[in-house]
Amino acid sequence: MATWDDVRATALALPEAEEGTSYGKPAFKVRKKSFAWESPHEYGALVVRVDPDERPLLVESNPAAYYVTPHYDGYPMLLVNLDAIATGELSERIEDSWLLVAPPKLGATLG
Repeated sequence: MATWDDVRATALALPEAEEGTSYGKPAFKVRKKSFAWESPHEYGALVVRVDPDERPLLVESNPAAYYVTPHYDGYPMLLVNLDAIATGELSERIEDSWLLVAPPKLGATLG
C-alpha cells in the first residue's frame, strides 16, 4: 500500500520536478507540464500519464491498482488506487509518466 507521502517523495526526487496544484489538488510538474496529480474526479486517485498502448496491459495486469473512468477515455492517462499498489510499482508509474513529459535531454539524465 502506497501513500501520498510516497507519491510526493518519488515525484520530487525526479530532475526539475516541482509541486503545485491542478484544479485545487496536489500536482507534480516538470517544466510546467503535469506528470502526476490527484484526480479532481475520482476521490483519492492518482493520475499519471501513460503510453496509450500500455494502458490496457497495465489495467489487465493489476485491476485493483489501475483503472480508467469515462472522463479519461481518449486521453493517455491512468488512474492509480494507492491502497492497492506497492511503492516500487508506484515509483515506476511516476517515473514513466515523468519521462513522457520531460524534454528528451532532461529525460536522459534520469539514468
